[in-house]
Amino acid sequence: MAIADVAEYLHLTPEDVEEIGREFDAIRERVERARGEKDAAYIRRVIKTQRWMAAAARIGMIVSAPLDAKARRPIVAASAATLGFAKILENMEIGHNVMHGQWDWMNDPEIHSSSWEWDTAQPAEQWKHSHNYIHHQFTNVLGVDNDIGYGVLRMAREQKWHPVYLGQPVFNALLAGLFQWGVALHDLDLEAIRKGKKDPKEMKRQLKQIGLKGRNQAFKDYVLYPALSGKQWKSTIKANATANFMRNLWAYMIIFCGHFPDGALHFTEEELDEETRAEWYLRQILGTANFEGGKLLHIMSGNLGYQIEHHLFPDLVSNHYAEISPEVRALCERYGIPYTSGPLHRQYGQVLRTVMKLSLPNKFTQDDRPPTGPEVTIGHGRKLQEDRQERRRELGAWSRTERSPA
Repeated sequence: MAIADVAEYLHLTPEDVEEIGREFDAIRERVERARGEKDAAYIRRVIKTQRWMAAAARIGMIVSAPLDAKARRPIVAASAATLGFAKILENMEIGHNVMHGQWDWMNDPEIHSSSWEWDTAQPAEQWKHSHNYIHHQFTNVLGVDNDIGYGVLRMAREQKWHPVYLGQPVFNALLAGLFQWGVALHDLDLEAIRKGKKDPKEMKRQLKQIGLKGRNQAFKDYVLYPALSGKQWKSTIKANATANFMRNLWAYMIIFCGHFPDGALHFTEEELDEETRAEWYLRQILGTANFEGGKLLHIMSGNLGYQIEHHLFPDLVSNHYAEISPEVRALCERYGIPYTSGPLHRQYGQVLRTVMKLSLPNKFTQDDRPPTGPEVTIGHGRKLQEDRQERRRELGAWSRTERSPA
């Protein structure tokens, strides 16, 4: 069951809601004032580390080519793992966060949301629209947020069941292994294409953009670098495929653990009616979930283990999320707002259980989430871009009619 009014669900008065909004605004302002050279040094250090890792992995595959199979095998295996970690670091802590505008305050033309192009198949422009604008504005709103199942999975009991969802466990495994390619198609708006409402010129432009980016990615990993390995090109292809699989699986797991554990709730479109900034904050908390772990785990996950903090402040530098997390949790406890968090393995276990259960009709399963309001059902379709009401945009958001300056 989905929430139609977050304040009513949480039993908060209008005064409570506005005070919560002011406190979150104060956190934002404090972090913005605190940003400085230490933060700039952090992101530059992460980028430098990632590039050295990627370079070392590529060089390892090439220079080991003349060696015999027994000597080369461990070098290639280590290179594949190093390249996989480099791709994860680039996608999660660097690319995702740079494109949110978290580092635009540095005025560094290289580390800027308007210029960064990341190491994955989806063009940065399309990601910034589907993720920054659609997902972060309409988080977990049924029929509006395309990230609920990514158009492939049934991830909410309110979504109408169809026999095709019996194959959901298989679809989920394919999505995990091929995640960068699934994400590459995310902004195409397949629902609009199915309904014949997609602008043919825009679709052609996007497909061309995806094709070019995907071609470049495939050429780099499966043609150029294997060719540099000479007769050992096959093992280099396998190593690069392994690195891409590592990145795909990790990105899929981290993103799903932030949005689909039991405590992450869904909302009806009524919640969007005249939604204030403070109510938007509340929806972000209720619609997301954190996971716990050490500093390295958080860096490799783009600090999305603090998914709640990220959704509250998507454009604030990620290395401050751990610092503000206790304050956000304390504020939630004070007002009785659920703050969903748990170990990574438990969060993903709940996600996987949801995938399996929702492959079946609701009558065969029980709801693991708390009751939130009157039961609603939505069809298979998603709202098209022109059907979505215009929303307030956070810094780093993006729309097709107003692009960030270069």
